[in-house]
Amino acid sequence: MDYERFYEEVSIENGWDFSKVRTSTEGIKWDFYEEVTKRARKTDILLDIGTGGGERLLEVAASLLFSVGIDLSKGMVETARTNLHQSKLTNVRFSQMSADTLQFPADFFDVVSCRHATFFANEVARVVKNGGYFLTQQVSENDKINLKQAFGRGQALNEPDGSLKNRYIEELTEVGFTNVQAFDYDAVEYYHRPSDLIFLLKHTPIIPHFGDEPKDFDILEDFIADNQTEKGIQTNSKRFLIVAEK
Repeated sequence: MDYERFYEEVSIENGWDFSKVRTSTEGIKWDFYEEVTKRARKTDILLDIGTGGGERLLEVAASLLFSVGIDLSKGMVETARTNLHQSKLTNVRFSQMSADTLQFPADFFDVVSCRHATFFANEVARVVKNGGYFLTQQVSENDKINLKQAFGRGQALNEPDGSLKNRYIEELTEVGFTNVQAFDYDAVEYYHRPSDLIFLLKHTPIIPHFGDEPKDFDILEDFIADNQTEKGIQTNSKRFLIVAEK
């Protein structure tokens, strides 16, 4: 297969729609937004940092009084507003906003969530009420470890696994959160087709500047051959979850 040509065609076919990527995973221990709703009441107000297209927030919005999703990307917020219009929900708003300066009053939210996005502990602590919760799910350093090792480069490749989790725990504790708990899983992940894996590489920073070097496509071809199974192209999905109460 001409992986270089295929790489250029994947974006035309899929755009930015991750829902078209076919994967399966074994060993996931939780669903992030289920964990959020377990700690939320029908009368609560939720802030979702890094909401993206808002799909997951819209799925749980009915279990809350009101929800606000923010994202730094103007395009993502436009997508989220389109999804909101199609959902017919009236208790959700989306805004373009940076996580380092949350434009909300102090003690405004009952629950703050953040999945695979940057947050700032001091700002989260400012806007969440006393007795409220902050939950975040993030990517661990050893995520996609066989892929990074194959390329000899990758996001957080040489950083000790758990470094980001420990830093976040320390930061949240310093700004006044109590009962800070952390959980991990390292699941087996299968990409069903080469196009699914290429989409991941093209749209995420797992392998920085993937495709800029001609040898990248030779490495990719070898990786697919070495990791092809009956279930798909195998790698791993390592995540951590932090639940903090203020």
